[in-house]
Amino acid sequence: MALLVRLLQDLGLESASIRSSISRLKKKGVLTSEKVDGQNGYSLSPELEQHFSIRDERIFVPRPASANDPWLLASFSVPEAQRAQRNKIRTGLSRMGFGNVAPGLCIAPKKLFTEAMDFVVRNDLKDYVEFFFSSPAGPGELKNKVAEWWDLQSLEQYYAEFIDAHTAELTEWKKRKDRSESTYRDAFKTYIPMVTQWRRLPFLDPELPLEFLPEQWKGTEARQLFYDLHGILGPLSARHANRIIHGQREAA
Repeated sequence: MALLVRLLQDLGLESASIRSSISRLKKKGVLTSEKVDGQNGYSLSPELEQHFSIRDERIFVPRPASANDPWLLASFSVPEAQRAQRNKIRTGLSRMGFGNVAPGLCIAPKKLFTEAMDFVVRNDLKDYVEFFFSSPAGPGELKNKVAEWWDLQSLEQYYAEFIDAHTAELTEWKKRKDRSESTYRDAFKTYIPMVTQWRRLPFLDPELPLEFLPEQWKGTEARQLFYDLHGILGPLSARHANRIIHGQREAA
């Protein structure tokens, strides 16, 4: 725990709140205790490992949808007496990036099928949900429909906020050539909040085909900004984390 506390303190968090949060995550089964090189450590629970791997893929290794790709439809029907299950389905699909076509019918690019199926199975919802692959057959204009199914205006505002928050950081870090311990620490302090702000966006926007999005879509600029910052700050942040982890182990 000492290593986690040390790293999170670099982000301005208090020791007591860090330890309390770790304790809550252990009680919820998110973290499990294990020995790491002979010392007490933590790991993600096995059932969450795959879930987080999928989410990391969405964040760091995106697969943009093409205009010619099939769509994934999720149809669900839940008895009124099990309203909580219906809300869980609707909320879960929305958080994955599904758009809302009609009550009980959601849509997303086909590439979300594995993730959506994992969600349904993991939450024991398979009796209520059916998935279908489909292609549009007209006569409506699909670009207009996409604007109805997803709240593109709010999504673009999120992208604009990310751009405003981090464009100056990219300019600064492109100029910064020194490689010292303070540089690695500063990179860590910049990188983690940046990724934290970004990580929700790939789940609000399932990387819809550009042909169906407004012109000069801010998501394109925001993604490039994220990848540029990730490329610069990621290795420097890892250098800081490794120094703290290995340095404290050697001292112990």
